[in-house]
Amino acid sequence: MGSQSPNEAMEAGRLTTTAKQYSVKLAERGEIKDFVEKYHYSKSINGLMISFCFALYDGERMIGAMIYGKLAMANAWKKYGETADEVLELRRLVLIDETARFSESYFIGKTLRWLKANTRVKTIVSYADPNYGHDGTIYRATNFAHVGMTSPGRVIMWEGKKYHDKAIRTKYKGELKPFAKRLKTALEQNEAYYVKQKPKHIYVYRIRRKGDGLKEVNAQTTGKGKPSEFTIA
Repeated sequence: MGSQSPNEAMEAGRLTTTAKQYSVKLAERGEIKDFVEKYHYSKSINGLMISFCFALYDGERMIGAMIYGKLAMANAWKKYGETADEVLELRRLVLIDETARFSESYFIGKTLRWLKANTRVKTIVSYADPNYGHDGTIYRATNFAHVGMTSPGRVIMWEGKKYHDKAIRTKYKGELKPFAKRLKTALEQNEAYYVKQKPKHIYVYRIRRKGDGLKEVNAQTTGKGKPSEFTIA
């Protein structure tokens, strides 16, 4: 079979031949929600404590999404930082299949540099889930350190989707969130059930090490109201 011309490759779905031609943008939760729920194996972002969202674009087409947020396990940050605000977890990372080589590492690298320049975060934690065939190859390729394994856990299966078992305990102002109530009811009525999980690989990336100075944080691009069209150079 002969090689494809650039036009034929575009028609086949691979719109760009190098990841450096993609753009990375800071995004709002609502902008990437449908994409993540369509392409990520979890099929859900319910229950995530979201701090920052990013989108990867090929021209005007969204081809990837990433979510950083607080660690799922209470007080787990104490293993990795002096305060909870110093530690974030890479909660979701997903790209469509038709992307250029090294797209994942390019995407992660851009977001790490943005976090270093615009926040006071020092450490990123992420987990590779062998229950889905993941061992963390992409994290090793982006200089994350493998620091161990989690304990075996369990998830809740409901309507074809998996949810962390803490999803039934998520609260807002002291009250269970509506989704947590629905999930808890589903368990009580045997419409949902628990499934045991293999331990996950733990990876850590140090954005800043002890003694590193902190540059002035740009408040225009952090926290609430972050601009959805902020493109990362």
